[in-house]
Amino acid sequence: MSLDALRRQLAKPKTSVQLCLLGVAAGLIAAILIILFRLTIYGVQSLFLDSPDDFTQLPEHLRVSLPVLAAFLIALFAAITGFKHYRLGIPFVIHRIKHHYGQMPIWNTANQFFGGALALISGFSVGREGPSVHMGATGASVLSERLHLPWNAARTLSGCGVAAGIAASFNTPLAAVIFVMEVVLREYKVHIFVPIMLAAVTGALATQFVFGHDTELALISVTPLSFWHYPYLVICGVILGAIAFAFNQNLMMIIRTFKPLSMFPRLMLAGLIAGLIGNLVPQAMGSGMSAITLAVTSPENIQLLTTILIAKLLATLFAIGLGIPGGLIGPVIGLGVVMGTLMSYFGQIISPDQHIAGTYSVLGMAGLLAATLHAPLAALTAVMELTASPQIIVPAMLVISTAYVTALQVFGNRSIFLQQLDFQGLAYQVSPASEVLQKVGIVEEMNEQFKLLYSDDKEQIKESLSAVNSHTPLIVFDEQNGYRLAEYDLSLMSDDSMNISYIPMQGLSSQATMSDAFDLLNDKRSGAVYVFNQKDEHHVMGVVRWDQIRQILTIRTS
Repeated sequence: MSLDALRRQLAKPKTSVQLCLLGVAAGLIAAILIILFRLTIYGVQSLFLDSPDDFTQLPEHLRVSLPVLAAFLIALFAAITGFKHYRLGIPFVIHRIKHHYGQMPIWNTANQFFGGALALISGFSVGREGPSVHMGATGASVLSERLHLPWNAARTLSGCGVAAGIAASFNTPLAAVIFVMEVVLREYKVHIFVPIMLAAVTGALATQFVFGHDTELALISVTPLSFWHYPYLVICGVILGAIAFAFNQNLMMIIRTFKPLSMFPRLMLAGLIAGLIGNLVPQAMGSGMSAITLAVTSPENIQLLTTILIAKLLATLFAIGLGIPGGLIGPVIGLGVVMGTLMSYFGQIISPDQHIAGTYSVLGMAGLLAATLHAPLAALTAVMELTASPQIIVPAMLVISTAYVTALQVFGNRSIFLQQLDFQGLAYQVSPASEVLQKVGIVEEMNEQFKLLYSDDKEQIKESLSAVNSHTPLIVFDEQNGYRLAEYDLSLMSDDSMNISYIPMQGLSSQATMSDAFDLLNDKRSGAVYVFNQKDEHHVMGVVRWDQIRQILTIRTS
């Protein structure tokens, strides 16, 4: 199949073998980038840590100086590349997918790779999924640009890159698919579900080949809970929903409070705070594995777990709030596990003869994750995959539902990603009409039966109009007026003469979608655009009129 035939096939909003294969390719590219990212982190950490993400054995002066030095290097790299390229992470990816078909700026990704690696190496309380999602979307974007694919297909491939990024980070391919549908794209469509699913599987398999099958919660053992725990689980869900609301509110407060500071002092302040917290409570450093390990090995040490919870909460809020490049999901998982372990202290009264701390730690993670991100289904799926335990499903559904409803209805909580986008002024919503039309490539609907005349001579134009039928558009071009659609002006026709009206036309690349045509013609609700080859602006390929757009909207809405 030629590239032109491939592009025409991908312009259709349908599942195809070609789109699935490209989804696998996007997932593989994303996985390679994330493997390099993780190997960079592990390789550098191995120089001064006995095990990855465990900063407890590090000398005090290094626990203080490492985050400060990393913050300085992150700020220096951002200054060299330009601070305008410092919009990073999952919120930025959501914005680019919604309004730019997933096209990712390269320098932003360079900042994400370098800054995210430094942040994780030095012990900032951030997750690796933020950089992974950003790099996964960039890998898909590069593939789309190199092949000059239609933008509707590029948007789907960006979702594939995001899914591969999440799957590669946590070894949870199914949760990655649900996360993309629930949080990033916020829609469920079969024709994009299948390639995204294949990309997630590709990302998971590639990282399993390099890093093995272990998951974040591999150390935790799940014990089935009796029915008598369920009333207490409802209370736990309410508490987790309230904590999620408080977490989001305090994070946004920190972001707003320090916004007047320029980037450099903000990052240095983040490094100083991380260093001070790390000096006092080294278990709070890192993405969350250290806290999870301690919660599993010492669930009875309530005082230490409470101290770690408070320290890690502060470390995460200030790291993310002050602009350290990293993800939010990893620390939230660690915080949720510690909270759930603390909640098991009272649950043990119900089942004194059972070790239920592991079960409660998983449920705490699920409830906090669902309420913080507004992703209940993704949280439930992640719990199922990370624990591989069917006994966790019913109690997890109970805790997740309670936490989500409490955060949403009682406190009016919103997704932290959407709150960040609102604060940054980055659009993430599109009109229902645009959302429908973004899925249809313009080459799929353009009228290729047209005549092109390079002349502004009226007599020649009249002859050309007489020679074509009423359904064949006549495009005329001259240097002064550009491309125009010529047609008889029926309102001014008389017996002696036939007047010609001209409709100015704007051009769109063959990569565009019907949404781009809608944006150009929506104000007048009439007119037409011409479609040119993305490699040659003078090669006109077809015409799209307003009536065609209206017909698509009518059909797809009904």
